[in-house]
Amino acid sequence: MIEIIPFAEGQKNLDWLALIDALAAGHNGPKAEVADVFLYEGDNTLLNRSAWIAGLGVAVKCATIFPGNKALGKPAIAGAVNLFSGKDGALEAILDFALVTKWKTAGDSLLAARRLARPDSKNILIVGAGTVGHSLREAYGAAFPDAQFTVWNRSAAGAAELQAAFPDMAIAEDLETAVKRADVITSATMTTEPIIKGDWLQPGQHIDLIGAYRPDMREVDDAALQRARVFVDSKETTVGHIGELKIPIAAGAFDPGDIVADYYDLAAFSRHTTDEITLFKNGGGAHLDLMTCRYILEAWQRSD
Repeated sequence: MIEIIPFAEGQKNLDWLALIDALAAGHNGPKAEVADVFLYEGDNTLLNRSAWIAGLGVAVKCATIFPGNKALGKPAIAGAVNLFSGKDGALEAILDFALVTKWKTAGDSLLAARRLARPDSKNILIVGAGTVGHSLREAYGAAFPDAQFTVWNRSAAGAAELQAAFPDMAIAEDLETAVKRADVITSATMTTEPIIKGDWLQPGQHIDLIGAYRPDMREVDDAALQRARVFVDSKETTVGHIGELKIPIAAGAFDPGDIVADYYDLAAFSRHTTDEITLFKNGGGAHLDLMTCRYILEAWQRSD
């Protein structure tokens, strides 16, 4: 029987810390075969991501990203996710796209933050108050329950909307000041020009970058990369594809050999000193979608 897993019902039995345990376990297994296809028309993107992992099966996720939809009152992202058996190729489940994306994206960042951010981090800044910003507040709140959260957003209305959902959040008016005060900065914006400057970073901070997904997008400048120990979720799906790394590498401002590790070397994800700055680039490859789909399906079946 093919399981149809909708958003609200699908996430009732999910847990952020259990998810990152599942992601860690997935990276201890066979390495994923991943293929990405990007098609562009102006600012719009078609993103088709597929992954095959022995023992976990096959996932195919297709997304359209139309940033201009926000002004029209329409969702910016649409898509579908199919999960296939690795044993016989049968379709096992059709999962709500937003469900998989929410838990995969924030869980991807949370896995790194749990290993790289200082355990005593008390001030967490969310840059960008969109859908991902809401997910990050949930995810980081599960791992850092005693932290104070602040949001900075280009529009005051967006920040107020996130604060309405999480009334204990503060709103920052000045990004530089907010960055300097934070222990963890997690950024999920649609910017193509760096908005977080390396000169603002303080000893002991952890920087989590999510927003850039195209070759022309980046959220931090060269100095931020140069000052930090840099980690990624997957070298294969970030270095040559996403502007956050591709642009400074092409300009000679950053050497890909300076990336400490990706998730296939989880043992290397650790903080050496209290004062060092760590930076993680979340690329969100299809293998993470597959691991997340498998976690969601197993939780769904246990709840039957």
